[in-house]
This record gives sequence, C-alpha cells and structure tokens, in this order.
Amino acid sequence: MTGPTATGGMAQPIFFEQPPSSTLAEIAALTQAALVDGSRTTQQVRGLASLDEAGPMHLTFFDNLKYMDQLRSTRAGACLVSARFEANVPAHVAVLRSAQPFREFVKIARELYSGALRPQSWFGNAGIAPSAIVDPSAHLEDGVIVDPLAVIGPDVEIGAGTVIGAGAVIGANVRIGRDCNVGARTAIQCALLGNNVLIHPGCSIGQDGYGFVFFGPDGHLKVPQTGRVLIQNDVEVGAGTTIDRGSLRDTVIGEGTKIDNQVQIGHNVTIGRHCLLAAQIGLAGSLTIGDNVALGAKVGINNHLHIGDGAQVTAMSAVKDDIPAGGRWGGHFAKPTRQWFREIVAVERLARDSSADPKGEGRE
Repeated sequence: MTGPTATGGMAQPIFFEQPPSSTLAEIAALTQAALVDGSRTTQQVRGLASLDEAGPMHLTFFDNLKYMDQLRSTRAGACLVSARFEANVPAHVAVLRSAQPFREFVKIARELYSGALRPQSWFGNAGIAPSAIVDPSAHLEDGVIVDPLAVIGPDVEIGAGTVIGAGAVIGANVRIGRDCNVGARTAIQCALLGNNVLIHPGCSIGQDGYGFVFFGPDGHLKVPQTGRVLIQNDVEVGAGTTIDRGSLRDTVIGEGTKIDNQVQIGHNVTIGRHCLLAAQIGLAGSLTIGDNVALGAKVGINNHLHIGDGAQVTAMSAVKDDIPAGGRWGGHFAKPTRQWFREIVAVERLARDSSADPKGEGRE
C-alpha cells in the first residue's frame, strides 16, 4: 500500500468516480465561456485540478491575483480565465474566456463530479443493512437506505430517497422528508426535517437547550426544554454542528440555509431563509435572524437579538446589539463596519503618535 502523494486533491480524485473525457467544445457548451483558439475544439479534458497540480489533461481556472505565479507556470491543458488576464496564460494552455471563471468552473465540476454533491451510502447499500435496528412501528418509504449500525426509533417516518448513515440514531417520532441525508454518527431527536436536507456526520440535533434558573450558591433549577427543531427544505448542516430544541417555542432553520461545520445554535433560535453561516459560529438562545443573512466564521451573537434581512457580520465579531436589515457590521463588540474601520485607524494613529513622543512616553 502506498501513502498519500503531494498531488492528492482534485488532480487524483481516488474517492470519486473518474469522469469520462470531454472536448473543449463540450466544456464551452456547458458554460458561458468562449474557447479563444477555435483549432482546439477537439482537445480532450479529463478531470479538474488547481493551477499548481494540473496536468495536460486537466481543466483549471484563475480568478485571484494572489496565484498569478501559479498561472504563469501551470501545466494544465485548459484554463478558465477572464479577458483581463488571458495574456498571462502560457501558450500551451487553451484559454476559455469567461467573465466569471470560478462560477463556470463550478458548473463543470458539478457536471463531472455529480456524485460529490450529495453524500451516498458509505457501504453501497441499496436498502436496510442487516446490522441496522429499525423499530417495527417506524415507517420508511420505498428507497430509503439505512447503513450498518444505525438505530431508528419508534414511530419515526422517513421519506423515499433518504440515506441514514452508519451509527446514526433517530429518536422516537422524528419526521425526515424525502431525498435527505443523515450523516454517520448523527443523533436526531424532537425534530421535523423537510425534503432535501443534508446533515453531515457527527451532528446533534434536538437535544436539550441550555436553560437554568440561577439560584446562586444553592444550585440552579433546570428549565424543561419541551420545544422542537424544525428544519425546512434544502437546508445543509455541516459536520459536528449542534442545534438545540426549543424550550417553549421551536428552534427553526429556514429553507435553503447553509450551515458550516461546528456551529452551535441555541434553543428558540429562528434562522430565516437562504442564510449562510460559516464555521464555529455560536448563536445564543431566543435570537432571530432574518432572510439572506451571512455570518462569518467564529461570529458570536448574544441572546434575544434581531438580525435583519440581508445583514452581514464579519468573521470573529461579537454581536451584542440588534443589526438592522442590510447592515454591514463587524468588530468586538460589533458595530457598522465603516465606524469600526474609522476607530481602528484612529487607534493606530494614536499608537504611532505615542511612539513618536519626544519625551519617550509610551515607549516600551
């Protein structure tokens, strides 16, 4: 057995089915890109790769000046690139001109590696694995796949085309819609899931929210958490994410929202439609997030706040106040980004002035 090589990546997709070769004419037809050299229409492409790993049979793309040196030295067979930078492409590389190279690259990637878009059974199952435990009262529609060692509890309902991963545990009365995927080692209770919901491995959904009445030195009184988790259609939840069930009202994840890995969503949180939540976000209980909100990695938001539709919060920000619709906020504590940047510049200027003090005050 050989170990991993330095050119793992997309250049050698050993865990996914190798796509058939395509001509550059076919690639251009699948996108809005124009093949600059018409004599290369029959040139073959087989697979995708980054600029530095690509070989003569690979398609790559360029859209970031940071990688200009890699563009100039790439060995790729073809490259998606904007008109602005096509003169920097080596002569041996076929140019596919596009106003949005990465977007067109993603279109091709979705076509060639469609199997990577949706997790499948890790074991190639076509039904219920012999080692899986399914309660007799559970109702599974035709076409449900259950991987080894998964446990499905009483009165669970699961729709057609859904895959339940190895070691997953689905608690009593949970409802999971059609064409969903529940990743390995995920635990779901007290939850209703819509259609086309993707839950990646290691998630915990529907467990107790963190609710206590503080009694001080004599201890604390636990508040019963009797709500649910409602996850609407087309939601994706990243690996290791936790979503607490509500206490008196439900925790709700809106349609089309995409959640990254290791995100904590507290009880009674409502997240709107088509939001984007990056990794390691922490959302305290009973806050409301509107539609089309984007939160950067490691954002923390205090409880009982309202984040308006279309708001954006910069990575690593701490939010303690409501954010209006369309707001662009950042910092610790978060505030409108223009104000935040002005304050940073003012502090930097103050530091420079202090270090230049002729009396030496403020110097280390």
